[in-house]
Amino acid sequence: MYRILLTTTAASLLATTAMAGGIDRAPFTTGILFEEGNYAELSFGYARPSVDGTFTPGPVLNSGNVAGDYFSYGAGVKWDIDNNWAFALILDNPVGADVDYTDADAGYPFAGTTAEVDSTGITGILKYTTANNISVYGGLRAETLQGTVSDLPTGGPAGTYTLDTNTSTELGYIVGVAWERPDIAARVALTYQSERNHDLDGTESFSAVGPAGTNTFTTTLPQTVTLDFQSGVAADTLVFGSLKWTDWSEFDIIPVALGSALVEYEDDVYALNLGVGRRFNETWSGAITIGYETGTGQPTGNLGPTEGQKSIGVGVTYAQGPMEITTGVRYVDLGDATTTTIGAEFEDNSAIGVGVRVGYSF
Repeated sequence: MYRILLTTTAASLLATTAMAGGIDRAPFTTGILFEEGNYAELSFGYARPSVDGTFTPGPVLNSGNVAGDYFSYGAGVKWDIDNNWAFALILDNPVGADVDYTDADAGYPFAGTTAEVDSTGITGILKYTTANNISVYGGLRAETLQGTVSDLPTGGPAGTYTLDTNTSTELGYIVGVAWERPDIAARVALTYQSERNHDLDGTESFSAVGPAGTNTFTTTLPQTVTLDFQSGVAADTLVFGSLKWTDWSEFDIIPVALGSALVEYEDDVYALNLGVGRRFNETWSGAITIGYETGTGQPTGNLGPTEGQKSIGVGVTYAQGPMEITTGVRYVDLGDATTTTIGAEFEDNSAIGVGVRVGYSF
């Protein structure tokens, strides 16, 4: 009865984050662990943010849209080892950034600046379920991280700054506990993900003085705690949600030669999502979600000029035999931001994301 509903609720959340706190791109989820039987899935998302601002100590100068479109992806497979043990392997791209000031008006302080962050994560998780429907799970997560910055103004005689890092690979871990009541599709799961300390070799240069060489610096991707919950409330109807804390106040990027932070956050981020799922018949089901997320603190950096968000999303699942196809869309109202550059303001910005997931039970 609840099989399609459970998949649909995940679909609504799947419909890409569009933009999230810090540099979150596709936040990690353990949902695949709770699929029935052996199961595999592929997912793809596309996000189109619109983030522009003005600089007004004198004549108004426009930044242009500084947030580039991007694609996200995910894959996973879960096997039941026996009646108590299950294992899942999950692939995702958890964090990322695409910042581009090349369309800014001449004279805008960051005109011409670009920055990118890319990552890939692969996680193996083992879950043990007791006879009273309490489960514990844990595993290891390998994660890559790489970044570039070009034409960043230094505010001094060194001219503009560039950075190109190697690809760092680091390990973290995930542990969690869950309680389920299958007859009403109830579940509460608490998951902790450790921080990951990436040692990056960054090749730095300044336009006026030439290359500065390659230096090693450490960037810590933050620890998180996530509470997921759901329950059936009526025939073919499910409520669900999540509450997540991310320790973004511990995150910064401070290359050695630059000597100052490219990105740093003052506050941790709390994200709340709530939704309702409904099965219409044996083939179709749907869900709607709303979300709220706090910001990382004002003033923001110029490489991430948004502060918090509100969102609404819808998802639809079509099920036929062992296969389910889910599509979703999410609209995000991005919070206004004042950046560290005096006179730079970003207001009335938004993003839209679309996603599709194909799941197969075997």
